[in-house]
This record gives sequence, C-alpha cells and structure tokens, in this order.
Amino acid sequence: MRKGFDSLSGIVTAQMQLNVLSKDVYVFINRRHTQLKLLQWEGDGFSVYYKRLEKGTYPLPVVPEGQCCIRIGVQQLEMMFKGVSMKRRYHCKRYQHTLDNC
Repeated sequence: MRKGFDSLSGIVTAQMQLNVLSKDVYVFINRRHTQLKLLQWEGDGFSVYYKRLEKGTYPLPVVPEGQCCIRIGVQQLEMMFKGVSMKRRYHCKRYQHTLDNC
C-alpha cells in the first residue's frame, strides 16, 4: 500500500490495460484485506481515497480463477465498505413492468 498516484495509474494502464483517464474508480486492496485505496481521475487530476480498518477485513467479491481484476458496481463497492459478504449475496426477484410493443 505504498504506491501513490503515478504507480497506481501505471498499474491500471499497464497491467489492467484500462483507460485510467475514464471516470471509473479503481480499487486496490492489500493482501490482508485490511486496507484499500480508490483511484479516480476527476478531469483535472487524480484523487486517492485511502482507508485502513482497525479491526476486521473487507469482504471481497468472487474473482474467477486466473483473473487479477474484476468490474463491480457502485452497490457492490458500498457493500464492501459496510462489511457485507458478497459471496453469499443474492438478488430477490422483483416485479418489473414492461410496455407491450403495439
């Protein structure tokens, strides 16, 4: 967790092969899952958010074997911050009204 703006953006571009200048937020977590950094380009510069837990660990989403990174949504990121395990999570079916094509 010693990496700064330039090193983290280099990981995004070189290893993940993604556009670091997009509005996406990139999440980096240490091996013990007790610290994380968020990196985001805000149009005029990078922002880094850093958090270290005093107790406990961050629950991680399931990562397919052989992959180093995955894409998660805002809800999943929020659940990580709140300590909700994503491995046993499921979505309940909800009614969704659709318009018939006429």
